Formats: sequence, C-alpha cells, structure tokens
Amino acid sequence: MRNVRTESFKADNRTLDPADQQRFREAVRLFSTACDRFVADQDPSVWPGSLRIKPVQGAAGVWEMTWSFSGPDGRATWQWTTVVDETGKHPAILWRRIGDHRSFKRP
Repeated sequence: MRNVRTESFKADNRTLDPADQQRFREAVRLFSTACDRFVADQDPSVWPGSLRIKPVQGAAGVWEMTWSFSGPDGRATWQWTTVVDETGKHPAILWRRIGDHRSFKRP
C-alpha cells in the first residue's frame, strides 16, 4: 500500500520519541497488508483487531488506527486517497495526524 503524509502528520511524528516511532512503523506493516487485502476484497473483516480501525466520529472519510494502548496512547488518523504516477492510479493511505487521543481534536 502506498502512503502519503500531510505536513501535520510529519510535524506530529517529529514530536514522538524514537520508541513510539518504531512502534508505529511496526503497526504500519500490519496495517498495509490489511489495506491491500481490503482493496482486493472490500472485506472489512481484514482489519486486525489489535489496531482498532474505525471511522473518526464527526469527520467524514477520516479513520483512526490505534497503534499503542499503553504508555503512551498511540493513535493515527488517515483516509483513503489515490496516487497517480507513470504506471497509473493506485489506492493509497493519506496519513493525517499521529500522536495520542488529542489528535482527534483536528483529525
């Protein structure tokens, strides 16, 4: 799965400590595999329960992924997008925000 990051996401990510950045990268590997399966089958049961994928309330088209449940709380918001390159159009994830529960104030 292709990934695109907003400037807000990049700024948020710089504030995370290296251990949290590593936990997020590990979660993204699992998440990306599930995204590929979802795009192929349109089956929401492919989302790993450990990542708690669900829509963000009050933000149409924005989803959340919880990548850490304990010290500190780790969450990221994302949405589906399309990337166009020389080989055509490809589904992608646009990462919007990363951090703790406060990231939902401006998902």
